Amino acid sequence: MKLITAERIHNGHEWLPTGATIEVADDGTIAAVHNSPIEGAVRYDGVLAPGFVNVHCHLELSHMRGVVPERTGLIPFLKSIPQYRNDFTEEQKTEARHRAYHHMLNNGIVAVGDIANTADTTDVRALGKMHFHTFVEALGFTPQNADRAFEYALMVYAAYAAQHGSDTLLRQSITPHAPYSVSDALFCLIDRHLPAAPISIHNQESEEENRFYTTGEGLVCELLQMMGIDHSSFRPTGKPSLESYLQWMSKEHPFIFVHNTSSTEGDVRFAHTYAPYVHWCLCPNANLYIEGRLPDIDMLIREGANLCIGTDSLASNHQLCVLSELCTIKTHFPHLGWETLLQWGTANGAAALQMQDVVGTLAPGTRPGMIQIRGLETRPSVTRII
Repeated sequence: MKLITAERIHNGHEWLPTGATIEVADDGTIAAVHNSPIEGAVRYDGVLAPGFVNVHCHLELSHMRGVVPERTGLIPFLKSIPQYRNDFTEEQKTEARHRAYHHMLNNGIVAVGDIANTADTTDVRALGKMHFHTFVEALGFTPQNADRAFEYALMVYAAYAAQHGSDTLLRQSITPHAPYSVSDALFCLIDRHLPAAPISIHNQESEEENRFYTTGEGLVCELLQMMGIDHSSFRPTGKPSLESYLQWMSKEHPFIFVHNTSSTEGDVRFAHTYAPYVHWCLCPNANLYIEGRLPDIDMLIREGANLCIGTDSLASNHQLCVLSELCTIKTHFPHLGWETLLQWGTANGAAALQMQDVVGTLAPGTRPGMIQIRGLETRPSVTRII
């Protein structure tokens, strides 16, 4: 057993009393949490906390770092991804993916919700140093092609389902990409595949998404036309996108709504009324990279939203670092305290990925990894110590 203490310790939910000591087994399992000093404990500078949880990431796009210019807006950004993502060799993609994976490890991330359109990231999952929930995205906005789109997603899903981790959790589910890229028929097929599986969806990342659902007009139409997608059968609902597409999904799913840049009080209240288990994932650095704006985080807090943190991809971010995301939030919302922010980056993220029994908290029986954060109030840096 190791005894560890620090100037301050955050257990994933709150600060522990000054002098608290953590008892850790050799395999990283938390054996006990003592709220008082114990002689012989190793003392660390700064803050100790559970390892970070990155709820939303696209590791398979790591080779696109710096390819898309900043602040183009969402629709031009989305046009660029299929245009450039295959302008690389398989060796370049693999090297970038592995580099990004180790970058996350070095930034104290112990678990990730990874978004996959291909089976590419089976290789980094197999490294066994990070917990994964892989969200296999289904895409297809033409109802007539829903079966074919779902069959492809099933094929990718099977590649991930064939993997079994020994020291790490390896889980997967099929999920819709976004409201503007999935037809009602495809939503229903996803819903029926695993009725209680976690769903992660890009939600209200732009005003154009809501405009498309309320009026059937705007830049989303241009995006679909550019990609050769027939959307003539789409009928606007006259309602925001979130209220529109949730009707095609079972309330039993744990939902992770990602980005939420254009979500309103009404959207949040509708989601909380509709489904009992909802998390709202913030990717602030990606929001600034793509659109130059952030969600209304104060509103989300007022509405009782369970907030967690993602990095999105290196196509829309300069780094894959949860601490960097928290620092960005702190810069734009300075009234938010680190006790709250660290909870979003640890315990809340673990709960969103259904991994709260393993990571996210310094609680007996968990194996959350431990990180040391120096300079939290000035220039934070993170080191993984377990």
